[in-house]
Amino acid sequence: MSVATTPLGAGATTSSTRRRTVAISFPWRNVDAGLVGALISIALIGLIMVYSSTRQALAAGGIDPHYYLKRQGLNLALAGLLLVVTMVVDYRRWRALSALIYVSMCLLLAAVVSPLGARSQGHQAWFPLGSFQLQPSELAKVGVIVCLASFASYSGNRRPDERVPLSSAKVVGLLLLAGIPMALIMLQPDLGTDLVFGAILFAMLIAAGIRLRHLMALVILGVAAVALVLHLGVLQRYQVNRLTAFLDPSGDTRNIGYNLNESKITIGSGGLTGKGLFKGTQTNLSYVPEQRTDFIFTAVGEQLGFAGSALLLSLLFKLLLLATGELVQFSFRFVFLFLVLLALFTVKSFVLILHLIEL
Repeated sequence: MSVATTPLGAGATTSSTRRRTVAISFPWRNVDAGLVGALISIALIGLIMVYSSTRQALAAGGIDPHYYLKRQGLNLALAGLLLVVTMVVDYRRWRALSALIYVSMCLLLAAVVSPLGARSQGHQAWFPLGSFQLQPSELAKVGVIVCLASFASYSGNRRPDERVPLSSAKVVGLLLLAGIPMALIMLQPDLGTDLVFGAILFAMLIAAGIRLRHLMALVILGVAAVALVLHLGVLQRYQVNRLTAFLDPSGDTRNIGYNLNESKITIGSGGLTGKGLFKGTQTNLSYVPEQRTDFIFTAVGEQLGFAGSALLLSLLFKLLLLATGELVQFSFRFVFLFLVLLALFTVKSFVLILHLIEL
């Protein structure tokens, strides 16, 4: 809120003849309606798909069929609250709080691998909070983006919008900042999340202006590190399979390629318009593992068909266009880097979906 003092007229000569007007600026007055509409639409589609992919199995097990519907609804409510908070708080304050965010994030990641954390499906990655489970690594994705953007955009005595290539010291600093939470996540262990962090770091280095020689050196070191890890047997066999399954996804459809094979069958069975909401046989019979999370798009493909899948992809594409459009408007480097990394998450969704449908 800002308060402006204006004269009553041109002939006013004393302060007593002044009047005060209060100009209230609400952050949502400048919100893009298309952006909000796309976000709400994607959230509602996701909510319905989570419910449709879990209700049958829960009911068969004697559990409240609305359990995941309620949980997902709570998640969306919390996300909406965080969205409003983010809109109200000036983005410069997030940069000022980046150090506190980073320390808090690392403490949460360290605590979750202690006896305070809960173990599920071989990973100790959650804090049990009643019926709700908090996964710090998901919060850490946004936290790492804020911290890396803040560190990479620090300009010292230069103007905030002045762009220069990353120095060697900054490259090392970015690697260390991303490396500590990645090491903590590997203690869970959660290879998939660490791969996402690696993609975040790589995109940040590119967007921040890493020199070509530094980039090539990191690529060579990365390839050598992967080869060494595979050779020494540091990873479990299932983790190696996850990294190499893409080489021949149809070679072992009963084991390594099972998830992908069932996903393609489920999506393909939807045809043009789908089998109808709650009528997907593959979904109702739980043929696709982890369908409510990693493979939720298969529920869209089977029940809503090509038409519904195209609508969802169009909404995601709209988000990507809006995010990249905002990049042009900001010269402040912290915001530029932050938006680049947020756009990366939309690209990741595209890549995962296109991989499922083999486009």
